[in-house]
Amino acid sequence: MIFQRIKIILDTIKFKHTIFALPFAIMSAFIASDGFPPLDKLGWILVAMVGARSCAMAFNRLADAEIDTANPRTAMRAIPVGLISQGAVWGFTLVSAGLLVFAAYNLNRLAFALSPVALVVIMGYSYAKRFTAFSHLWLGLALSIAPVGAWIAIKGRFDLPPLVLGLAVLLWTAGFDIIYACQDFGFDRKHGLYSIPARFGIRRALWFSSALHVVMIAVLIGVTLLTDLGLLYLIGVGVVAIILIYEHAIVKPKDLSRINLAFFTLNGMVSLVLMALSVADMLILGK
Repeated sequence: MIFQRIKIILDTIKFKHTIFALPFAIMSAFIASDGFPPLDKLGWILVAMVGARSCAMAFNRLADAEIDTANPRTAMRAIPVGLISQGAVWGFTLVSAGLLVFAAYNLNRLAFALSPVALVVIMGYSYAKRFTAFSHLWLGLALSIAPVGAWIAIKGRFDLPPLVLGLAVLLWTAGFDIIYACQDFGFDRKHGLYSIPARFGIRRALWFSSALHVVMIAVLIGVTLLTDLGLLYLIGVGVVAIILIYEHAIVKPKDLSRINLAFFTLNGMVSLVLMALSVADMLILGK
């Protein structure tokens, strides 16, 4: 019975989409280590990432339970239809938060000290759309913790390279979240929820998303000025740019039918491609 509940919760929080931020954490760990990170640290980074993402998504489902019930697009999620109780999801949320804190404790003092801050940021996002149209940037901030946190896990300190990489993640995330929010344009306006599409309209929102992704590419190129990343990494940035161009080409103001392809599949490719070529650059071309 308990395994069935866990399976439902993992499906509810889209556990497989942990792939969005995780590659950036791995990428940052390799850069910080100037090669392959110590296996124990890499292991705890993975545990922290799984805990953080699971906590954030489970809490989001709890915070948005009433909204999800009212929204036709989300009304069939597990909590609205009664497949899983809120109590069970609360339990999963607390365990996931504990997993993050425990992993941080096993990394270093700074990571442990900052783990509550990370929890506030990633859980606080769930309420952002109730008071600001720029909630997408808050989500971006939540995911930007991945490369910064991984760097701290390896180095035990803040440095400029992970902050710049984190900025790229913030811009990328906010950009694709704006695209995703276009689906709820009418619902958000009707129910007083805030988003870029609800405030400025879908056409302007898509332009804003494109602008964020253009700046993201520029920031990713700038990462080469702060690290030893070279040709393979830049090829990865070029591939990412092509993927994002395609993503914006298939989502149009009057045709949102391919949003799931743009949001889930293409953005998963973005993080994986950049991680793979960054790691290859560090291991093959690194000094």
